[in-house]
Amino acid sequence: MHMATVLQPEALHRIGYGLYVVTSRSNGNANGQIANALMQVCADPLAVAVCLNKQNLTHEYVAASRVFAASVLSEATPLPFIGRFGFKSGRTLHKLDLVGTLRGITGVPVVTDYATAYIEVEVDRELDVWTHTLFVGKVVAASILTEERAMSYAYYHDVKRGLTPRSAPSYVEHHTNKEESAVSKYECTVCGYIYDPSAGDPDGGVEPGTAFEDVPGDWVCPVCGAGKSEFKKLKD
Repeated sequence: MHMATVLQPEALHRIGYGLYVVTSRSNGNANGQIANALMQVCADPLAVAVCLNKQNLTHEYVAASRVFAASVLSEATPLPFIGRFGFKSGRTLHKLDLVGTLRGITGVPVVTDYATAYIEVEVDRELDVWTHTLFVGKVVAASILTEERAMSYAYYHDVKRGLTPRSAPSYVEHHTNKEESAVSKYECTVCGYIYDPSAGDPDGGVEPGTAFEDVPGDWVCPVCGAGKSEFKKLKD
């Protein structure tokens, strides 16, 4: 029996991922970004790999310095913090300003806010993978910071209702169905975040059950920081 050929990118969401802030440095500058494609590849030597988009500033810094750090985010991490590193560009914003860090042995600033653990890596080799580069390196430092539960990418999507940046290796374009659009939800025109009145935005001070019209005027998108005026009502 032959099966019809199908290609559902969403099937890849069943692959387990975490959520990390990957930081690096170059020529006295530092930057960080959200990454979900990080994995251990070897036990002896202890080694990991991370996949970064070639267009990202952090990619540029890792390629130049051959070092990076990865902070494992906890489930308590608020969406604005994730949005800062996932939907902002280090070319226009100093992402690490006002963020808790420690200086790693590689000289990379390691993000400690909302982090349950971190590792530092010296890159040993890399692989070109179309739009991304897979950097593989030896772990030179690692530490557990708290006993909080690490955030899985599934938790980020299903519970935090977070989105995937277009530059992420696991990005899948979001399509709104009629059932979603029939309940007066509003979509951020900048990043695609959808405000659902039934869920509200508790982290942003908006209680569940709050209609979009009643959301305070100074409220901003919890993912990218866009103002309320940047939202549009989804068509019925």
